[in-house]
Amino acid sequence: MYVFVAPGQGSQTPGMLAAWLRDPAHAERLRLWSEAADVDLVHLGTKASAAEIARTENTQPLLVAAGLLAHEALATFAGPAEPSVAAPWPAGTAPGPAVAAAGHSVGELTAAVYAGALAPADAVRLAAVRGRAMAAACAETPTSMAAVVGGDEPDVLGRIGELSLYAATFNGPGQIVAAGAVEDLDRLTAEPPPGATVKRLPVAGAFHTPYMESARRTVAAAAARTPFLRPTGALLSNADGRIVSDPDDLRTRLVEQLVGPVRWDRCLDTLGRLAPDVTVCLPPARTLAAILRRQLPELTAVSANGPRDLATVRKRLDAVRERIGAMPERPAPVRERLDAAGSRTAPATAPEEGRAHARL
Repeated sequence: MYVFVAPGQGSQTPGMLAAWLRDPAHAERLRLWSEAADVDLVHLGTKASAAEIARTENTQPLLVAAGLLAHEALATFAGPAEPSVAAPWPAGTAPGPAVAAAGHSVGELTAAVYAGALAPADAVRLAAVRGRAMAAACAETPTSMAAVVGGDEPDVLGRIGELSLYAATFNGPGQIVAAGAVEDLDRLTAEPPPGATVKRLPVAGAFHTPYMESARRTVAAAAARTPFLRPTGALLSNADGRIVSDPDDLRTRLVEQLVGPVRWDRCLDTLGRLAPDVTVCLPPARTLAAILRRQLPELTAVSANGPRDLATVRKRLDAVRERIGAMPERPAPVRERLDAAGSRTAPATAPEEGRAHARL
């Protein structure tokens, strides 16, 4: 059993697509996605500066495109198809029991493609709409984000609440990202919670908080026009780490994610219960691979940063397929394994409820 995880904003690096584009097929695919998203992904992935790709409207489609180039490359890795396989590959070419996918923030769009719920071009298009809408929302009010590292969680959340800030991202124990007005973040930096340090993040605004409400409305309109399919694999939700199985539920969660916290800690909890044989960290893999090593050191993780890594990834996936194929009985399906561990699929969060609980 294996899992794919896709990174979010902050993972980008200049020239991150250059190696992929040496393959004419990948270059043509990227040109098509550029047209669909109305953004020059070839330029952003090869010649753009760090400052240019750090702009929210550029970062988000660029990151999704990077993960999906790996998707395209792995699709050529042929193997026997199985009914329980997540379907990033055409029928008859799946490389074995690919069971789950998860993505951090905008990476959830990438993960939705790997789980068979969204077409690649639609994922890149939605990422571009999302990025532009969030950049516009950032221009409305001076806001930002800061990582709070260490301290006891109740103390950290209490201090964040005292300052009228929001807990926007939970990356794991001792790693919470606060977001809100710049002056309130200044106060948090000056007087952090006991035992914690605060590091300001170079982002344009308070993502995953009610400050993104105008962006939520824009993305909701775009998502309503986008076809979503029932995931054929287990897609883990940023909202609570649970499996999403209904297309409308997935659409709602992807939209509400803009104004609600990213619970990557709960996604990691689910990954720990799944105990995959291999976890593939999609490009650019460095940030999520580091989190996985720190939070789940018992898992075997392999990074797919560029085309040169594909041989290693394929070798690992092939080994899992061969081991599963040699078993006298198939392992329990992923949903049975999660149910046995006490995790169940949760219903969609209602829009008003999601926003009411965004501040913790």
